[in-house]
Amino acid sequence: MSNQSPLASRGRPVPTLPKGDVLGTYDTYFEAQAVVDRLAHADFAVTQVSIVGSDLKTVERVTGKLTYGKAAGAGAASGAWLGLFFGIVLFLFTTTPNALLYVGAAAIIGAGFGMLFGIVTYAVNRRTRDFTSTHQVLASKYEIVVEPALLSKAQDVLARPDVR
Repeated sequence: MSNQSPLASRGRPVPTLPKGDVLGTYDTYFEAQAVVDRLAHADFAVTQVSIVGSDLKTVERVTGKLTYGKAAGAGAASGAWLGLFFGIVLFLFTTTPNALLYVGAAAIIGAGFGMLFGIVTYAVNRRTRDFTSTHQVLASKYEIVVEPALLSKAQDVLARPDVR
């Protein structure tokens, strides 16, 4: 008899690294992707191939200085989208003839509240983060891992000059 709850997940797969032999190591993802494309064009069983990135690094690229105007604009834009969503919901569930007016009014009100929220948030955090940026996770190297039984076939495919 089992004490496991009937609501517990059963057989959830645990993420694991692919097992196999390394076909090649590349500096960029695009180089590794090009090799897998060559294998795919040669009708190789690419379901047995994995691209594994190693030595991960977080890269934050600064895109500009944050100002009150940019904070207000970004807040207004996100607030307008939220207001537009609620306006459409109101439009769908109302029977009045000028229901389309609700959509515009909700978007304008949402933009106003979003602008205020953006300005207040920027004023509170101004001295700790006064710039905008984007984040990326990049690998230093990319390895193509192939099932051991298919390694020599993959090497033969890549050695042929006629494969694109």
